[in-house]
Amino acid sequence: MQAKKRYLVLFFAGVCLLLLFCFGGIHVPLSRRGLSRRHARTPHPGAQWRRSPGAVQPYSACEQDRNDDANDHISPRQKRDAIAGLFSGKHCRMESCFDFSLCERNGYKVYIYPHQKGEKMSESYQNILLSIEGSRFFTPDPDRACLFVLGLDTLDRDQLSPHYVHNLKAKVQSLPLWNDGKNHIIFNLYSGTWPDYTEDLGFDIGLAMLAKASISTEKFRPRFDISIPLFSKEHPRTGGERGYLKHHTIPPFRKYLLVFKGKRYLTGIGSGTRNALYHVHNAEDVVLLTTCKHGKDWQKHKDARCDKDNADYDKYDYREMLYNSTFCLVPRGRRLGSFRFLEALQAACVPVILSNGWELPFSEIIDWNTAAVIGDERLLLQVPSTVRSIHQDKILSLRQHTQFLWEAYFNSVEKIVLTTLEIIQDRLLQHNARSNLMWNSLPGGLFALPQYSTYLGDFPFYYAKLGFTAVIHVVTPLVSQSQPIMKLLAALAKSQYCAQVILVWNCDKPFPAKHRWPVTSVPVFVIEGESQVNPHPNPALLRCDYCSIYIVSVEVEFAFTVWRSFPDRIVGYPARSHFWDSNKERWGYTSKWTNDYSMVLTGAAIYHKYYHYLYTTYLPASLKTMVNQMSNCEDILMNFLVSSVSKMPPIKVTQKKQYKETMMAQVSDAPHSRASRWADPDHFAQRQTCMNKFANWFGTMPLVHSQMRLDPVLFKDQVSILRKKYRDIERV
Repeated sequence: MQAKKRYLVLFFAGVCLLLLFCFGGIHVPLSRRGLSRRHARTPHPGAQWRRSPGAVQPYSACEQDRNDDANDHISPRQKRDAIAGLFSGKHCRMESCFDFSLCERNGYKVYIYPHQKGEKMSESYQNILLSIEGSRFFTPDPDRACLFVLGLDTLDRDQLSPHYVHNLKAKVQSLPLWNDGKNHIIFNLYSGTWPDYTEDLGFDIGLAMLAKASISTEKFRPRFDISIPLFSKEHPRTGGERGYLKHHTIPPFRKYLLVFKGKRYLTGIGSGTRNALYHVHNAEDVVLLTTCKHGKDWQKHKDARCDKDNADYDKYDYREMLYNSTFCLVPRGRRLGSFRFLEALQAACVPVILSNGWELPFSEIIDWNTAAVIGDERLLLQVPSTVRSIHQDKILSLRQHTQFLWEAYFNSVEKIVLTTLEIIQDRLLQHNARSNLMWNSLPGGLFALPQYSTYLGDFPFYYAKLGFTAVIHVVTPLVSQSQPIMKLLAALAKSQYCAQVILVWNCDKPFPAKHRWPVTSVPVFVIEGESQVNPHPNPALLRCDYCSIYIVSVEVEFAFTVWRSFPDRIVGYPARSHFWDSNKERWGYTSKWTNDYSMVLTGAAIYHKYYHYLYTTYLPASLKTMVNQMSNCEDILMNFLVSSVSKMPPIKVTQKKQYKETMMAQVSDAPHSRASRWADPDHFAQRQTCMNKFANWFGTMPLVHSQMRLDPVLFKDQVSILRKKYRDIERV
């Protein structure tokens, strides 16, 4: 009997040790698919997609919990919470909750689930889905997808909202490709409801990424989730308005120092800061206005200050305050984010953020210290003295950076969505991700495509190298050394900056034998089809479609010298302009020779080779197909593209009277057409149509008017260095 008792004691002791081993170490699978701790330590087959420097290494949350156990006692309830967090994806990172192999196999493509009949969908969510469908990442084939987006509206998860989708948990779980949320991204603007407004979406997101507004640093999973801005339903889908800082405004100070106008929450979450604003309001340069008039029963909760606050609130126009203040207060509302954030950015009013624990939008890529003042809600009384102490040089820099960020990433739903997708792409790429400089300087990461290069010197936005490649279209047979194109070849070869010449052969007859070409000091290549143009390693492309009769080497050198100072723009000779036709309510195109222009025809121009890459890869096939079918408007489309990136006009150089006379007589306005059809009404009708189709796709009119001409002939003073250096132009 005693032996039996001893065996029972030993048995129970063994069971206790086993339980202690299993649950004390929290040794559990990392996902419901059974990914073990051993597998989590092993690099994923797609590990080469990850960025090596600073990348979050694969880890097991089980190991982390065991390390914590070694130092601090964890209660059984805490252990259960930790296990629940693992299963819900609380500790997800790209390395542990994302299947890289799908991206290796198919490339970075995004699939949207079909919209289920009868399911309501807000206009904002429709705009998000349309932005994805219009991007280069979209695929209609789920078998080719690397990332998945729900066709169910998840933007508003406030149960009191009319846009709230019921039974979302069951609907999501029934999706055949859900796979516990792996490789899915969920967009959300509002979560939680009265009175606590938690960040719970009302369904288990599993291993899915969150692109969420008002997300807290506590809930935010670094390098997995993405914080997006809170935007209104009126936010434009494409295009978007420019910022309101005009001409780099100096001095940087405005009428008001610090302003705010919004609701005052009398009770509940978010009421603390807004209820205390009256302490720093002075009704002079610090104007902080709140109103109690919101909600159906606000009068039940009104306090002694409400009547005065409401009266002061009605005295001021919000837009007038916004556009005439140096700083704009952005306190938290019921949730951490606020519409005031984007409104301040657009107005070039430096945001002063008082929302403790808010993960700022796109914090993974944006350095917000360059565009905002980030404060502490508990130190509200120090805010006025803090902003007064900021030097005016810093204020100007902050205001200018608000405009860059607004126009680069926030002024449309499309920009917000594309930035989200590009951030994920950078996580997937190993050594091909954009640098912090690319994301935080003009023109922004959306136009510095890593597929092109990650070396700053390869882009027109950072610094330029010497040398250009001349590209000449040939449409007539070459039978004589005296033909204009032969003279052009000789002229280009004399330029000290010309590195190579590419002849794009568009003639029915074969090109002549090598001995028939003029002898040049630079290599000459003949190709068929412009898609094969490869200017590497030279950053600049000199296009000479119809300038062969007029151009001489000294003109080329002057134009290239100008371009080196403006490598992000088109620099060239013949200029054109656009205008708004109020009678027809459409954009118009004009070739009248005036002082004003907004386009430089690329048939005689220099531009960075990166724009050639963007033209072929960034623009949709529909626009390029239209251009090819009409053999017209390629130059207009290129000007649209470059101005949309640089936000600046092209540069006009070397205007001469003989250009006007000979162009009018012999040269077409369209680079693809080599015949003279200057007065052809169909030709101009096509270009008018192109203008409006391009403006519709870009969502705005990106072209910028200018009257600047850089021409040494016009410098008649005695100290003109350019005139002395390029005096031969005057004898052409």
